[in-house]
Amino acid sequence: MPPVVYRVTQGLSNLLEPLPIGTNLGLFHLLLMLMSGRLLESRGAVVPGLAALGLAPPAVRRAWATLAYGHWEIAPLLTRCQQWIQAEGRWQPSQHGGYRPVVCDLVGFFRPRLQGCATKHYLTAAGKALPAIVVGIAARVGAVGPQRLAIPGLLLRADPANPSEAALQQRLLTETGQALADNEVLVCDAGFPLTQVLQAGVPRFLVRGAKNFTARRAHLPAYPGKGRPHAYGNVVRPLPRTYQGRTIAATPCDREETWQEDGCILKAYFWENLVAREGKPGDPTFTCIVIHDPRYNEPLLVLTNLSIRGAVARALYHDRWPIEQLPLVGKQLLGAQRQYLFAPESRQRLPELALLAGSILSYGAATSPAIPTGFWDRAPRPTAGRLRRVLSRVTISEIGALPGRLREKGSPTAHLPKGVAAHRRQKRGTPTSEPLPLAA
Repeated sequence: MPPVVYRVTQGLSNLLEPLPIGTNLGLFHLLLMLMSGRLLESRGAVVPGLAALGLAPPAVRRAWATLAYGHWEIAPLLTRCQQWIQAEGRWQPSQHGGYRPVVCDLVGFFRPRLQGCATKHYLTAAGKALPAIVVGIAARVGAVGPQRLAIPGLLLRADPANPSEAALQQRLLTETGQALADNEVLVCDAGFPLTQVLQAGVPRFLVRGAKNFTARRAHLPAYPGKGRPHAYGNVVRPLPRTYQGRTIAATPCDREETWQEDGCILKAYFWENLVAREGKPGDPTFTCIVIHDPRYNEPLLVLTNLSIRGAVARALYHDRWPIEQLPLVGKQLLGAQRQYLFAPESRQRLPELALLAGSILSYGAATSPAIPTGFWDRAPRPTAGRLRRVLSRVTISEIGALPGRLREKGSPTAHLPKGVAAHRRQKRGTPTSEPLPLAA
């Protein structure tokens, strides 16, 4: 087998070894099944995917039970994964102007035929929100050599008591803001409204704004001498807008910057000391930055409470894009976009494992020599797809011996009835109105 296979299995063993005995072995089989693309081949069916890995039927049932009933949570796995990556020293966090970006996003695993699905996510192809298992994700962005990678640090489920996407966004912003280090800044796209970021009390943020964004000055205009005194500051409109055939001019900026990048001249315009459109003097203030790049048709409008240059703001926001790699690998490359799970716990756990498997697969590919597809592949790149193709040709019998803690749990059965007494018919008890829990 290629050395990268041993490296992947060794990394998974170190990641899962502290878990309870039996549970760690089941998770090892589940993650290896996901990373090798067996779920893609089985079209989202977990049991056939585990069987395609070469597991015996009892091992398939144990791994399936680990997904449904196993005593494990995703948060400790993410913590150990970050510790493993940082200990190797190959991944280096990105830094611009003394700040490191921490990116937030929402990922939807669409389940349009899932009955009783209380959460929805917008799908561009459908033009509307469809039933989906929505996961909030926060990741730190860095690079392995020239390749940028996002390492997830937080995965959040929707609250069953309040399954709305806005509530999940608010919890994600609050928990991420509380976990920010002194040199970290939260970076979000326009899907996270500025009002949510301000309500969450995020200490440092950089958020993209809409083209028709407006705000107010944090100070009141001078009293005109008659009438009611002003309660709100003047409206600030960073970009011009056309409404009913007439153009509404933009508000003049407070200052501007110019710099050169890749042979192009970029300009940034600043509007400082602003509050939200509904805000009043005394509310949290922020700065609006509009960056004009001749290589793009539309300018970039970002909102931040940091005192940074335009080049730093542009670099921080561009480092948001690596988080899109995690759902791309987990859903399309590993096959988790289609799932056949219906139990409340299982349908939440499989998307979490898919995102974790996609992160490990991307990091393992970036830190290993590139594997060519064939003789025609003369300039291979270390991508997750090539590593998945290598793992897809490996069965569980070729893995070799695992660490001592990764083994089947030997449960005592001496006290249980055997033979005919074990399956002798018994009278049924009083039926209950509650249905039995689903296993998967």
